Amino acid sequence: MYAVLVLEDGTVFKGKGHGAEREILGELVFNTSMTGYVEILTDPSYKGQIVTMTYPLEGNYGVRKEWYESDGIKAEGFVVRELTGRELDDFLKEYDIPCISNIDTRFITRKIRDKGVVRACIKTSSEPISDDDIEELLKKAREHKDLSEIDLVPMVSTKEVKINEPIGEKKARCVLIDCGVKNSIIKCLTERGCEVIQVPYNTKADEILEYKADFVLVSNGPGDPVRVKETINTVKELIGQIPITGICLGHQIITLALGGETYKLKFGHRGGNQPVKDLTTGRVYITSQNHGFATKEDSLPDDVEVMHINLNDNTVEGIRHKNLPIWSVQYHPEAGPGPHDAKFLFDEMIKLKDAV
Repeated sequence: MYAVLVLEDGTVFKGKGHGAEREILGELVFNTSMTGYVEILTDPSYKGQIVTMTYPLEGNYGVRKEWYESDGIKAEGFVVRELTGRELDDFLKEYDIPCISNIDTRFITRKIRDKGVVRACIKTSSEPISDDDIEELLKKAREHKDLSEIDLVPMVSTKEVKINEPIGEKKARCVLIDCGVKNSIIKCLTERGCEVIQVPYNTKADEILEYKADFVLVSNGPGDPVRVKETINTVKELIGQIPITGICLGHQIITLALGGETYKLKFGHRGGNQPVKDLTTGRVYITSQNHGFATKEDSLPDDVEVMHINLNDNTVEGIRHKNLPIWSVQYHPEAGPGPHDAKFLFDEMIKLKDAV
């Protein structure tokens, strides 16, 4: 199958097509993980984005349902140097996702690092793609909305309340505000004996308090945090009434609810090898990350402090309130994929039940 990847700056890559025969638009990003293509593709945080893998070989260990981070692929498209194995190709077809291979992914990665993330279009076709087609794709890429102009969270949040039962003895109850949660996060809580009540992103504060939970967790998810106004307002109302924690987008939402600001990173952090330093203990964790926005450190109010930073660029990776049981992290302690250095944070979440 023929395939092209067209960037908004006019750069065109011609390669081999896989997966679905169609065209898609999205923000082009890169991920540096050496494994975990199933988890990455099914992570709801990639909604609206085309994922380029820097590792050159994808598909060589198959696809399994237990690796899914949601009910299917959420990324818009996939860009790889080489795709091997029929399972990954079939997986992409099943969820109607196009993929392009046999192109220079190193060049793409360097371009994104130098210029920042770009809008792009992938087209796969059983027929040759003409120069006129490419001109039309370029026009579409340039006219595509910026990620910050799209409401992505409603597309991936649960539409109804779900009860996730604890494994073994029940030790705590959590209300999880689902902005596009990964399955691994729920699993990390339930296997620690925590009942997880999963609610839509726009659930009101008084509804959440009716569950009489021990703490609230605001999940990861896609897009610009400032667009998730319903969740920001809910968290504002919950402050001081119940312990609150958050992961990734949830961390950014908590930042905004506390009076801080967020901003868009040039090319984001996406991979399984990001070093994070705990400023209290001096300990460094190697973490899994997937975010394009971050907390603006000098915007934080006096009663909120930075507890973790990224050692690559010194961006904020975690905050906590000085007087209230509120803390959050930008990275992904559940990994999925990635190292397990920070999984202990789920134990710290369970301990929030004693912070009231």
